[in-house]
Amino acid sequence: MDTVGSTNTASDLQMNYMTLLVAQLQNQNPLEPMDNQDMSAQLAQFSQLEQLESMNSSFGMVLDSVQRSYASSLIGKEVSFTATASDGTQEALTGVVEEVALGSSGDISLVVDGREVDLANVLSIRE
Repeated sequence: MDTVGSTNTASDLQMNYMTLLVAQLQNQNPLEPMDNQDMSAQLAQFSQLEQLESMNSSFGMVLDSVQRSYASSLIGKEVSFTATASDGTQEALTGVVEEVALGSSGDISLVVDGREVDLANVLSIRE
């Protein structure tokens, strides 16, 4: 069984809770049974957590799609951006966006005059 430290999703938490609940029901004192309302409330909370996790994942996909669309709309436009100079300082540069690139981790970069620029580093856009 997974330990609490390795549990990542609401459904994993819910399965662990159900396993624990079954064990508690099997070993409960028949003269002092568990409260059904508490069990129902806990199950409802896990269901809500699972739904929130699903919504969060969906919003993440929507945000990713919007960012890709936005980045694509910048092709051919002049942008100003920050970049690290050879001496390690930050400098503002300007160039025309040639293409949009996706990194191995899914991050969106613009190719500006042959230089890869993170979308978050864009300061201004001109047509």
